[in-house]
Amino acid sequence: MQHTLVLLACLVPLAHAAGAPTVRLDDATVIGTSDSVTSSFLGIPFAQAPIGKLRLQLPQPITRYSGVINATTFGNQCIQQTINLPTIPPDLPPEISQFIGPMTTPPDVPQSEDCLNINVIVPAGTRPDAKLPIAAWIYGGGYQIGSNAVRPGAVVVNRSIEIGLPVIFVSMNYRLSAFGFLGGREIQEAGLGNLGLRDQREALRWVQKHIAAFGGDPTKVTIWGESAGSQAVLFQMITNGGNTEGLFRAGWMESGSALPTRDFSKLQPTFDFIVSETGCSSSRDPLACLREVPAEAITAAMDKTPTFLSFQSLNTPWMPHADGVFLKDGPQQLVLKGSVADIPFVVGSCEDEGTLFSLASLNITTAQEAAAYLKSNYFPSASDATIQHLLDLYPANPAAGSPFGTGDAFAFTPEFKRLAAFQGDFIFQATRRFLLDQRANTQVARSFLNERDKITGLGATHTTELPNVFGGGDMTDFLVRFVNTLDPNGGPQIKWPAYTPGSPQLLAFVEGDTPLQVIQDTFRKEAMDFVMQLSLAEPL
Repeated sequence: MQHTLVLLACLVPLAHAAGAPTVRLDDATVIGTSDSVTSSFLGIPFAQAPIGKLRLQLPQPITRYSGVINATTFGNQCIQQTINLPTIPPDLPPEISQFIGPMTTPPDVPQSEDCLNINVIVPAGTRPDAKLPIAAWIYGGGYQIGSNAVRPGAVVVNRSIEIGLPVIFVSMNYRLSAFGFLGGREIQEAGLGNLGLRDQREALRWVQKHIAAFGGDPTKVTIWGESAGSQAVLFQMITNGGNTEGLFRAGWMESGSALPTRDFSKLQPTFDFIVSETGCSSSRDPLACLREVPAEAITAAMDKTPTFLSFQSLNTPWMPHADGVFLKDGPQQLVLKGSVADIPFVVGSCEDEGTLFSLASLNITTAQEAAAYLKSNYFPSASDATIQHLLDLYPANPAAGSPFGTGDAFAFTPEFKRLAAFQGDFIFQATRRFLLDQRANTQVARSFLNERDKITGLGATHTTELPNVFGGGDMTDFLVRFVNTLDPNGGPQIKWPAYTPGSPQLLAFVEGDTPLQVIQDTFRKEAMDFVMQLSLAEPL
């Protein structure tokens, strides 16, 4: 009966359907909206509501749809963690505050545990037999915020129509923070780790079962994401021994791949904290207790934990770790073991990934403080000599730091640009290169570097490629061609070469008269090689 309850909120009178696009799912009529170019079907439940006894459980599929489903507005977004912005000194460029403020503000869409819904956007008039390829978007947000209402995707579909390669855009919600990424012994023993990733997998199963009704070809799904969503694409590629189960045939990753994480037990203190804060410490079965407390109590507790804009930066308690089921080992170890789907993929990063995540550590102003931060936050077992070598590879000289290519400018503290360079490489650039080094001889891979849409003081920081790929720019064209043919080439732009370890070439999206350039992926090689050595030896 649970699946029936899920749909009650979606029932609307049939009279509302006049002139609107409709799709048949099982025994249900899905009513969407159209602007004559695209048709949108929003907020369709793809799993039962994870509430009550289904909280902190694997996503449960909806067995059969019936009635009328109102898919004319966004469905609930999953409960978001509150992101407290770092204090930005008044003498820093105002563009920084203007950039990060909207980034952490959720859209004006209701938040609820009942949030496992999916959006489908198709070219208007698409027939069920059209067999269009699918771009399945997984949003980012550090596993703490994000929603399928943030980037609806209509512009991508519009552009695909314009260049004669129409695609269907789908985007799923997945549970976040304490609702989707709680870790520790109790979670591991119950086989319930990384629930947010399991939600994504269930959404991809939904696509296989139902996308043909919208005119999609279930054999032509590309999974695509940014930041945490980009890492999630890699996680979907490395789970299950690399067996895709036929759920997707390609991957496109923007700013995220093989996280340097491993041990699920590291998350135990956060589990214990959530249990304590919600009054479940004395319970014989804390998981059962957590399923009975108000969602507001869990939300209040998780809001007291670090975020990706906290001092701990990218070492948060909500990043996926090896849970023994979905991720049988750390992501980097699974890549080394060859547990990777043998599919074409694209993986890229922005030039200055780390600047955004270094704003909360502006109080670090000396080399000694930087060394202590690196040791305590990232490499607690590393020797002082190892940390010093890392600092030598990422020198305090502002001209060597990030934002790169800015000389002595934007050295907000004596250590800011140094830490920004390291943090960008540690989570984004070095892991991207590691994945390519491991896989580019085995499968067709391409990579990019975004140097456009720079923010004063932060450079081409994390997320700065999104206006291009979601705005109908040249990256949109490359993506659309890739979704259609598994090759981003074929348009008027410069040829994007495949990446091989022997010829590690990137497509650079740059500013100026030559907006696309092919460059060698050899920058900061010694530093990134050492970073990977450290991350493999001592994962988070």
